[in-house]
Amino acid sequence: MIKELDKDFTSLNEYISQIDPSKIFILVDENTHDHCLPILLPNLETDAPFEVIEIEAGEENKNIETATQLWEIFSEMEADRKSLLINLGGGVITDMGGFVASTYKRGFKFINVPTTLLSMCDASIGGKTGIDHQYLKNIIGTFALPEAIFFYPKFLETLKFEELRSGFAEMLKHGLIADSNHWNDLSSLFKITPEAIAPFINRSMEIKNEVVTKDFKEENVRKILNFGHTIGHAVESLFLKKGNLIPHGEAVALGMICETHLALLCGLIDVEVSSTIISKIQRFFPYIDISEFKNGAIIDLMFNDKKNQDGNINFSLINGIGSCVFDQKLNVEQIILTLDFYKNINVN
Repeated sequence: MIKELDKDFTSLNEYISQIDPSKIFILVDENTHDHCLPILLPNLETDAPFEVIEIEAGEENKNIETATQLWEIFSEMEADRKSLLINLGGGVITDMGGFVASTYKRGFKFINVPTTLLSMCDASIGGKTGIDHQYLKNIIGTFALPEAIFFYPKFLETLKFEELRSGFAEMLKHGLIADSNHWNDLSSLFKITPEAIAPFINRSMEIKNEVVTKDFKEENVRKILNFGHTIGHAVESLFLKKGNLIPHGEAVALGMICETHLALLCGLIDVEVSSTIISKIQRFFPYIDISEFKNGAIIDLMFNDKKNQDGNINFSLINGIGSCVFDQKLNVEQIILTLDFYKNINVN
């Protein structure tokens, strides 16, 4: 169930009343504690006892140490399988919260209240939960669907521009893989603002949910959601290892540029389509300098990607605007050509 919240959060309160939880835990980071919790709490109507649990913000804290702390808190506060966890935050909170709830006592209910564009359109939907380990993104996790997702577009007004732009990358991806009209609408925007994006959030959420509904465990068509992520995640992991984090959406934008070029090399799209897509992505996103990373280091991380099988690097590549194919096996030479293409794309 995905519902947009009204100003009184009526649908959230009705849901909580229906399931009648024994306890409620609200997971936040310092950002959502300061900016979003003051909006949620005055509108929360429940007789169930509740506790607010705050963790440090940032991808660098999405790890086993934080997960262990949360499990210990659940134990100390006597969480049981009738408890409810409300994940109030961005992708780190929904990934982490879903993971700890789905594993503690073999699982108790959780819902997502995404507060960033990235979590509204991507991370909160689809039941992928997880943590990073040894700089590998989401390498440990579960498939566990939230009981419900409640989104409140006004939370976007609390975001910095860079966070808004980060989520916009996933929206562009949805258009490229599944809906050319969505891509055209988004890529034609003059600038990225909460007001400009708001009319298109529902469609992005629908695309993600439609794909996930067809293939929950990512055995076939769900793989198209990985477009831009095979190279993007590898680069993001290298920056994470350096302690110099880049926004997830900027890594995905880089990945989409590279993987659009790979689609061209494979003959799936022509030069005109490739150039159009790349130039439109460049209009919204800054160039990320990856010249310090050797191609071999990036490719090694790609081989470690959890979506690979039988020692092959599997890509999902567009074969037109609004269409995508999965399980595309490419050789290392093609990947090197693409990484070199990207490293030189900003050279005048």
